[in-house]
Amino acid sequence: MKKGLASHNKRHIDEENPYWVSFSDLMSGLLVIFILASVALIIELTQKTNQVDAGIEELKKAEQVRRNIVFDIKEELARRNVFVEIAENDTVIRIPDKTLSFLSGEDELPKNSEMQDAVREIGLVLHQAIMKEGRLKYLDTVFVEGHTDSDNIYYRGKGNWGLSVDRAISVWNIWQKDIEIEPKFGVLDNVYGQKLFSVSGYAATRRVNTTEINDSEKSQNRRIDIRFTVKRPTIADLERIVAQ
Repeated sequence: MKKGLASHNKRHIDEENPYWVSFSDLMSGLLVIFILASVALIIELTQKTNQVDAGIEELKKAEQVRRNIVFDIKEELARRNVFVEIAENDTVIRIPDKTLSFLSGEDELPKNSEMQDAVREIGLVLHQAIMKEGRLKYLDTVFVEGHTDSDNIYYRGKGNWGLSVDRAISVWNIWQKDIEIEPKFGVLDNVYGQKLFSVSGYAATRRVNTTEINDSEKSQNRRIDIRFTVKRPTIADLERIVAQ
């Protein structure tokens, strides 16, 4: 009798709460949707994290390739008795004044066969280093940079800025015309299809020796630097990652 009464009461409760079963089903459905959405979000975040990690690893590899290029150049030139320096956190090959020294106000290479031969050797070794298999795709630009001392030079009406650029062009012309390399530097493209090499001048804005008390100190600033930059994520790439 009690059992029958309990069953009757249950049916009575269900009849009085017709939405209870539907609400339970709804909550179960929402829980399933929440779990599926969480799984999807975890998968997407994992994918984005993997993309970021891959980008970081690619950048690390590019910087290691640049370091390898710079040290390979220095070591090979040392074997050929040509002295260069590594500067600015292993990103620059510096041709010091003991290897190439410009006269004050002059853009042409000195009429010194040893110095001219050194410039040719540097071009040959530079070409050899960047053309090793797989390296070129990591480089963005190779800058041939000219520099001057702080003496204000008239120089064809272009001042120190023009003088520094023309010094870099003098070295560039030797590499383009006087050394046997294939392909020539001027036809090399970076990974973006843009020309790899660029010539620039900084006048006296990036002096190695800032005191310049005598001509010996000034001569250290009349130099050529070879700067290597590597490909990096663009602003658009970073913004897209942040947005996602």
